[in-house]
Amino acid sequence: MRRLPAVAFGAVLLAAALAGCAGLAPDKPARATLYDFGPGATAAQPAGRQPPLASLVLADIEASASLDGSAVLYRLGYANPNELRPYAHARWSAPPPQLIRQRLRQQLARERAVLDPGDSAALARNGGVAPRVLRLDLEEFSQVFESQAQSWGLLRLRATVMDNTPGGERLLSQRSFVVRQPASTPDAPGGVRALAAATDAAAEQIEQWLAQLR
Repeated sequence: MRRLPAVAFGAVLLAAALAGCAGLAPDKPARATLYDFGPGATAAQPAGRQPPLASLVLADIEASASLDGSAVLYRLGYANPNELRPYAHARWSAPPPQLIRQRLRQQLARERAVLDPGDSAALARNGGVAPRVLRLDLEEFSQVFESQAQSWGLLRLRATVMDNTPGGERLLSQRSFVVRQPASTPDAPGGVRALAAATDAAAEQIEQWLAQLR
């Protein structure tokens, strides 16, 4: 049998060693999937149409540290409902308070001008009338499992409306909103869809509540 030259034999051994190392190398960590609430309403407001309701300042939504991150959270209601757990490979594209505020703003802006807190301060400096302020506290935003196969998206918000007066802000009204929507699948995509639906439902309820305030 013909022997390989020493150089060629060394190359074969090196290639085999590299192949073995490649086989032992750990797999790259799975990349997390990013979620949001989808595009929302796509119909544009007719040009020249004036919103029928008074303008409103929408403050940033307050939340605990656990709800102000990017993790998609769930609870095992049938095992340990007091423990919030994050999905390993699912993330929100932005913290839930920001996503909820964006969706709520889209909903409210159909019937009124929605301002940021800085816009209100500019109006006051220029002698304008400062509009009412809507403040929201996010208390729950998770997928809750009744069993291994059944779950829902649970959203709980506390909403406070403040009137701007010459003496400062005055409490006008406060209300809690609790909305839950069934998840179509017992996993992160199902939970995300359920939480998006719960947010849309809460936005509609808040809009109706605000329209009743005088």
